[in-house]
Amino acid sequence: MTTLSGNADPSAGPLAAPAAVSFVEAFGFWLKLGFISFGGPAGQIAIMHQELVERRRWISERRFLHALNYCMVLPGPEAQQLATYIGWLMHRTAGGIVAGTLFVLPSLLILIALSWIYIAFGDLPLVAGLLYGIKPAVTAVVLFAAYRVGSRTLRNPALWAIAAAAFLAIFVFGVPFPLIVLGAAVIGAVGGRLVPAWFAVDARHDSDKNYGRALIDDDTPVPDHARFSWRRMAIVLGIGIGLWALAIGSLFALFGARSVFVTMAWFFTKAALLTFGGAYAVLPYVVQGAVEQHHWLSATQMIDGLALGETTPGPLIIVVAFVGFIGGWTQAALGPDSLAVAGMVAAGVVTFFTFLPSFVFIFLGGPLVETTHRQPRLTAPLTGITAAIVGVILNLAMFFAWHVLLPAGPGGHFEWPLAIIGMTALVALFRFRVGIIPTIAACGAAGLIIRLLAV
Repeated sequence: MTTLSGNADPSAGPLAAPAAVSFVEAFGFWLKLGFISFGGPAGQIAIMHQELVERRRWISERRFLHALNYCMVLPGPEAQQLATYIGWLMHRTAGGIVAGTLFVLPSLLILIALSWIYIAFGDLPLVAGLLYGIKPAVTAVVLFAAYRVGSRTLRNPALWAIAAAAFLAIFVFGVPFPLIVLGAAVIGAVGGRLVPAWFAVDARHDSDKNYGRALIDDDTPVPDHARFSWRRMAIVLGIGIGLWALAIGSLFALFGARSVFVTMAWFFTKAALLTFGGAYAVLPYVVQGAVEQHHWLSATQMIDGLALGETTPGPLIIVVAFVGFIGGWTQAALGPDSLAVAGMVAAGVVTFFTFLPSFVFIFLGGPLVETTHRQPRLTAPLTGITAAIVGVILNLAMFFAWHVLLPAGPGGHFEWPLAIIGMTALVALFRFRVGIIPTIAACGAAGLIIRLLAV
């Protein structure tokens, strides 16, 4: 197999390109990345930039950002897709599969273990106390996410109007999330033609330094496997659809059309195609379906799951594995004697159908990206969608706040201790720029103390 090099030869000068990187060496890096990729997409992309562009010089700054531009346009977790893209560019399809899978696998295994602890021991005073304080922290984190996305996206009155309209549509009128995405995409497409400057995607990185020659440099020819051809595109699309059909067909044959596993497979396939703007963007759709429509878990459990997802490495959208685990367990999908096994199977099913499209998108469009430049008419709809996502995420924060502060409904008691914890978390995130994980940990500790003192 073709190899690419990872570390520059000191004797060749500081600007010399690295010597070759073997598939095994790359495998080790992608495995390591899966365990250290904390901090959400921004943090994960920063880690990859530091490791792959600055330190190892496996890919140049410009090629890295060119790939990132494409991943930002796609539905799905852009950091995981970027890892898949670079792995594919370096070591063909096998490299892309390894990079993308190892980006997700550690967080999946960790979250399955945490989900089992949560549902089996969640009523213990220690666990219950920690979760009591974590809930308002999660609400604060979601509000902070809306701020972060909005500060990058809402650059003019038109985008502010799209965000406000999206919030009113879902909060007041209960418009389904897919219709909001479709409407925002149409507005972005039309706006991109009329006022293209308002709907331009900006994926620039702060760094513009020269780190020396990279293995995949600006002028490195496109490798043979990354050259575009209609035949290759048809093969990739056929394999992707075939894998999806084989997987959902197997679930249908094994468990029946009305089984929880088949329903989850179809639901999370749709969710995977709607994750423009990151995990926080699709969570309202997951809440609508998993909590309100299918009743796989409660709103409180959804908040707890998001907290667990925030504290594990990997893409935040892996929180869907928690949804699958709890749904498989509570629905006794494999019978009352196999609750844990049902949860693990459901978590695996949900993860497969959530991430399969991401791999297909990279292998399908990667060759086109390597041979063409970004087209504004293709990215303008994304800008419209991302603006709408700000309003949708704000609605999610309102949904969480409602269930945290008024757990018994409009006429019930107001949780003042949780309101204070939530406000403190907001100050920590906005004013002092405390990290998400330390904020959640501190709030969990505060909740535990409050519950112990109340006993």
